[in-house]
Order: sequence, then structure tokens, then C-alpha cells
Amino acid sequence: MSRRLWTSSITIAALVGALTVAGGAAPANADAYPSWDDVQAAKANVAAAQAEVDRINGLLASLQTAANAAGDLAVKRLGEYGQAEAALAAATAKEQDLAGQAQSAAAKADELRAQSGKFAAQLTRSGTSDVSIRLFLGGAGAPGADSSRESLLYQLGAVSRLADQASALFAQAAEQKNTAAALSEQATAAQKIRDQLDKDAQKALQAANDAKAAADAQLADQKSHANTLYAQLASLQNTAASVEQQRAAGLAAAAAAAAAANTGGGADGFAPPPGMNVDPAAAQAYASSRLAAFGWGQDQMGCLIKLWNHESGWRADAYNTSSGAYGIPQSLPASKMASAGPDWMTNQNTQVDWGLDYINRAYGSPCAAWNFEMSHDPNWY
Repeated sequence: MSRRLWTSSITIAALVGALTVAGGAAPANADAYPSWDDVQAAKANVAAAQAEVDRINGLLASLQTAANAAGDLAVKRLGEYGQAEAALAAATAKEQDLAGQAQSAAAKADELRAQSGKFAAQLTRSGTSDVSIRLFLGGAGAPGADSSRESLLYQLGAVSRLADQASALFAQAAEQKNTAAALSEQATAAQKIRDQLDKDAQKALQAANDAKAAADAQLADQKSHANTLYAQLASLQNTAASVEQQRAAGLAAAAAAAAAANTGGGADGFAPPPGMNVDPAAAQAYASSRLAAFGWGQDQMGCLIKLWNHESGWRADAYNTSSGAYGIPQSLPASKMASAGPDWMTNQNTQVDWGLDYINRAYGSPCAAWNFEMSHDPNWY
């Protein structure tokens, strides 16, 4: 405790003691009464302590804002990281599929080339020449000439059609092979781009996490100072430190309630913090256990399941890539959930606590929130 605040505590104690004596607990004595200067000094010390608490509260508010901004940035980077991972996986799958297609096309082209070569060799050795000779020798007037000519013409036409078909199949195989090879090259190039995006996203994520960690550490340090100040102020005002902290918490909660609109919409991606445990079933079980704390029965659980299935699938890392809404309740901005706990980014129970409190403040019950969600398009609550 600072010397100034410690001295002011002594002054208040002396003032209270003097007034007790004046109230009849001891014989009145003019010297025992506090002077007007003593009273003013005590008031001044209380005012000074309150001013210091107000100052630290302002500092805490600004630090909390900075921590929230760092958290929102980290979530944004996590969302970008999730998108890069998904794009990389898609590019890899595409490249593998195209590579398989190219390999099959090449094998088919080789097979058709071999078949066409054998067929061409056979036609050269005996096919077309024999047919032509027989057609030439089987002229008009020879026995069976008409039927022989028709048979030979049919054979010649069949041979020609087969040759054309083989040639067409070979051309198609060659074209398919070229196309598959080109697409494979494109997929390889895309994969390189995705790899770079993945690296960039991880670097940005690390920077965002470092910034959030620093902001959280500074906030925790200032909160420890605030606890001391609350105790000092409570001593001067003869109140409990918890009352002062509850008052500050109430003001913060009121501010959060005033900014409770949650128009982020449903998730369309993921923003997975490293090592985060995502367990939708466990999140639902926890939410069910918390309904009674808000005065709700289990009949509200069905609506809550539908609401957060629609919003996030009950995934604590669910992320809306367009709005930035995050978490099981799809908080927008994500850092609103900091009012429920500093681990809002990674703890699904903290997210559930915030979401239930938000529903209670904004709609009164999960079923009312679900009805509101379904009452307009696009859906939001």
C-alpha cells in the first residue's frame, strides 16, 4: 500500500474513532472532536483513492480493449490459416487425381498406339493389297462376280472404318494425355502457391498469438494492481473490496449487454488454435448442465441444439470467413467472449457460458433465440 493511501486509512480510522467518542461512548471532550480540516482531509483522501481507482479502471478498460483486439486478430489469422490448410488439402487432392488421370491416359495411349501399329502392319502385309487384288480380279461376267464384289467391297469398307476408328482413338488418347499433363502442371503450381500461403498464415498466426499473449500478460499485471487499489478504497470507504470489484464487473457487464447484437451469421470455415480440443458432444453436455443456472428447463435444450448446430455445429473453432464471427455461439466480434473468461479462444465451456448469458440477455431463452434465428433470411440471432 502506498504511503499516501496508508496515511489516509489512519486518518479515516482516527476520524471514525473520534466520532464514536463524540456519540457518547466516552465523555465528551472538545479536543476529541475531529476538526473540519480533519474531515476535509479524510474526504480528500477518499476522493484521491477513488480517482486512482477510476484511473486504473480506465487503464484496465483500455488494456482489455487491446487484449480483445489482439484476440480478434489472432482469430482472424487462425481463420486464414484454416482456409490455407483447406485450400492446400484440396490442391493436393486435385494434383493427385490429375496425376492419376495422366498416368491412366498415358497407359491407354501406349496401348492404343501398340494396337494401331500392329493393325497397320497387318493391313500392310496382307490386308488392303489382298482385298484390292481380289476386287480387281473378280470383274463383271466372272462366276459369282456380283456376290464376290459385294463381299470384297464390304471387307474394304470395314477395314477402312477400323483404320479410321483406331486413328481417332489414338488422337483422343494423345489429346487426353496432353490435357492431363497440363492440368497436372497447373495443380503442382497451385500447390506451391498454397504451400507459401500456408507458411505465411503460420507466421501471421504466430505474430498474432505473441501479441495476444503480451496483451494478456499486461492485463493480468494491471489487474493485480487493481485488486490492491480496490482493497485500499474499500478500507477508506469502510466497504468490502468485493463490492468495489462487483460494481466494476457490473458496469462492464452492462456495457457488454449494450453491445450484444450478434449479427455474424453461421460459420463457413474453421480457425483452429494449436492444441485446441474440439468436442461438440462434450460442449452440449456442459450446456445442458448450465440451463438451470438461467432458470431454464431441459425443454430448452432442443432449441439450443438446433440453434448452435445451425450456427457452428457446436465446434469451438468454427469461423465465419466474411464476418469474423467465432466459436460455438458465433460471437461477433469474437473477443466479446472475453467477458466470460480469458480462455475464450480455446475453451469451449467458456464459449458456452458466454453464449448462454448472451441468449438470456438478448432473448430470454434458447427457444426464443431459435425462433428469432428462423424468422428472417439470412439467419442470425
